[in-house]
Amino acid sequence: MNINNSQFLSIEQLQNQYLKQQSVNPARKAPQGTSFEEILQKQQAQGTQAAEAVRFSKHAANRLNDRKIELTDEQLERLNDGTKKAGAKGIKDSLVLVDQLAFIVNTKSNTVITAMDQTEADENIYTNIDGAVII
Repeated sequence: MNINNSQFLSIEQLQNQYLKQQSVNPARKAPQGTSFEEILQKQQAQGTQAAEAVRFSKHAANRLNDRKIELTDEQLERLNDGTKKAGAKGIKDSLVLVDQLAFIVNTKSNTVITAMDQTEADENIYTNIDGAVII
């Protein structure tokens, strides 16, 4: 039986191809001078900041848009703070009042369910909440 060796690569040839391919791929290399621990801490810090910020449901975003309500950075920060305080007290669905704005927030998912100007609320009655935070 005659096998044509030109069809097959030796183990050494495969090894050389594999090693050359790894050394050429720059995406696999970590940035020079940055340790794994530093990269991990940076990613965790970014994840923590993102987890702390409230999100707006589609319904809440539509309400803000329909009612022409624009939040300042300071108001958004206070909304985040109020949501954290409500969650720390064990409130699941909270009314968070910021200036003349009212937000119903699910603290478990960190999501604003709906938003309104207090002057628009019928008789200032809020239902389906188990606590309120006035900021």
